[in-house]
Amino acid sequence: MRLTQQEADPIGAITAAPIVVIGAVLSFGTSLALTWVHRAEIVAPAAAIASIVLVAAAGVVAAISAAPSRAPFTAERLWLVVTLAVGAAIAEYMSTVGSNQYLYDDFGPVVIGMLILSVAPFCTWLSLALAGVLASIVLSILVVGASAYVLADAPVAALIAINAAPVIALTAAAAGYAYAIIAETLAWQREANRAALQRDAELRAGIARSVQQSRVSVLGREVLPFLAGVMTAERISVADADRARELAEELRRALRAGIESTWLDDLAANLRVSRGVETFVDDPTGAADLLGDDQRSALTALITWLAETGRSERVGVSFAPEPGGGLIRIVADPSGRPPAKRELDRFVAVARAVALGAESVSTRENVSVELRYVIE
Repeated sequence: MRLTQQEADPIGAITAAPIVVIGAVLSFGTSLALTWVHRAEIVAPAAAIASIVLVAAAGVVAAISAAPSRAPFTAERLWLVVTLAVGAAIAEYMSTVGSNQYLYDDFGPVVIGMLILSVAPFCTWLSLALAGVLASIVLSILVVGASAYVLADAPVAALIAINAAPVIALTAAAAGYAYAIIAETLAWQREANRAALQRDAELRAGIARSVQQSRVSVLGREVLPFLAGVMTAERISVADADRARELAEELRRALRAGIESTWLDDLAANLRVSRGVETFVDDPTGAADLLGDDQRSALTALITWLAETGRSERVGVSFAPEPGGGLIRIVADPSGRPPAKRELDRFVAVARAVALGAESVSTRENVSVELRYVIE
C-alpha cells in the first residue's frame, strides 16, 4: 500500500515521466474541445476560461512534479493535481449553471480521470483510488445541482453514475496498474535478491580464501625464514625486533583487509580487475554497510557506469560523517569527453528516488556527484 513504482523501480519511473506530459496535453486538449462543443450553454465566459486555465495548471504541476530532476513524487503533489482538476470541474459547472442541458459534454470527469491515470507510476494504488473516490463525490454533488436543467428524463442516481463513470474507470485502471506493477517488481526483486545472496556468499568465500592465501604467502615468504634465522641465532638484535614488528603489522593488515572490507570494497576490486579502471574507496568506518538495499543498488549503478572502460580513468568514492547521516562523494576523472549531463541526471534521479539527496557537477576535469543519506 505504501510503495510506488518510482520507489520500487526508479529507472522504470524515469521512462514513464513522458507519459505524464502526454496526459497533461491530452487533458488540456480535451477541455478546449469539449468547452467549444457546449459553448452554447456557457453563461459565464470568465468561469469557462478559468476552468481551462485550471486544467492547464494541473497538467503543468503534474508534468513538473514527475520530472526526474524533482524526484521523488510525493502524495502532496498528487493531491495538488487532483485539487486543481476538481477546481476546473467546479469552474466548468459555474460557467454553464442553469443551462447545462447535457452531462456527456462536460470535461471535468474525463480530465480528472486522465490526470490520475497519467501519474499512476508515481503513486500508491491506495492514494490513487482515494483521490478518484473523493473527486467522484465532488462531481456527484455538482450533478445533483445540475439535474434540474438536464433534458434527459432519468433518475438523479443514474445521472450521477453516468457522470462519475469516466473518473471511476480511469481511476480503477490507474490503481490496478500501480498494484500490478508493484507486485511484479517485488516478485522479480525477490528472485534477484536470492541470486545476489548466493553470489555474495560465493564472493565472501573467495575473499576468505584470498585472505588465507595472503596470510600463507606472508608466512611462507617472510615470517618462516625470519623465524628460522632467529632460532639459529645466538641472540636477538634490535634489527631483528624491528623486523618482527614489521612482519606482525604486515600480517595484521592482510587479515584486516578481508575482515573489514565492505560490499563497496568488493565492487571496487571487481571493477579494477574486470575493466582496468582505478577505483578507490575511502570508507574508514564501514558506513557503506548502513545503506539500504535500494540505495546500494543506486550507488552500484552510478559507480559501475562511471567506471565504464573508456569513460573514466579513475573513480574515487569517499564517505564523510554528518549529523544524522553521512555524505558520499564520488569523483571520476574522464578519459575523454565528460559524460553528457542528461545521462548523469538519470542516475541522480534514481538516487533521489531511493532517499539519497543527490547533486552532480560535470566539468572537463572531472565529474563529481554528492549523495547524502540519513541513518534511521
